[in-house]
Amino acid sequence: MFAIALSELIQIFRNRLVLVTSLVMPVGVSVFFVHRHDAFTAVGSLGYIAAIIVFTVAAFGLYATTVTTLASRRQNLFLKRLRSTAAGDTGILTGLLLPATLLALLQVAAILTALAVVAGEPANILLLAAAVLTTMAMMIGLGLATAGLTNSPEHAQVTTLPVTLGVIFIATWVGITGTDHLTLLKRLLPGGAATELTMNAWNGGVAVADSLLLLAPTLSWVVIAVALATRLFRWEPRR
Repeated sequence: MFAIALSELIQIFRNRLVLVTSLVMPVGVSVFFVHRHDAFTAVGSLGYIAAIIVFTVAAFGLYATTVTTLASRRQNLFLKRLRSTAAGDTGILTGLLLPATLLALLQVAAILTALAVVAGEPANILLLAAAVLTTMAMMIGLGLATAGLTNSPEHAQVTTLPVTLGVIFIATWVGITGTDHLTLLKRLLPGGAATELTMNAWNGGVAVADSLLLLAPTLSWVVIAVALATRLFRWEPRR
């Protein structure tokens, strides 16, 4: 698994498309939000900015990289060759996705730390960590499912758009308008509950027990995404 992960990390830094989508773009957008945090808090809150940063990295970085990587490795038959080794399916996927996941977590940690320094610390760091980890898990699951519908790395630029733009829109909608209205709908949409949880963790003012209940919708999306991936994911190109 770790040998696969090391090889994949090297490939990430060699592939310009993956490098831009997984590192340059998310970091650039997130730094912009941190730099202009005063302007954005006029329509939302620091928790809203934190949620947008998390979803920017998770969507444009982790999710898009997951789909592109798996589509590329399938297309060049690397997945097929790996299955002929002693590594199991779980070990193969973990090795392929571990570098992108760790890079995404490091990016989020660094950028949120910068936000805390320039704008104020989060109210509950542990709750924030739970929100970040469940968001990443959801996006990995959705990435595995989308990879089953993606024929090539070029095709990934199209197949990833609905989820990428969708979760960013939902995070923005919930972050700006809150969940006082259309509460159930906003929490059930992918990313809605995670956005609210991130905002509660950063802004405070909400009981921890009430906030922990928001983990359920996000974890449900993880289960749904993994179930879809089990049905859709392919190890070899379509003939």
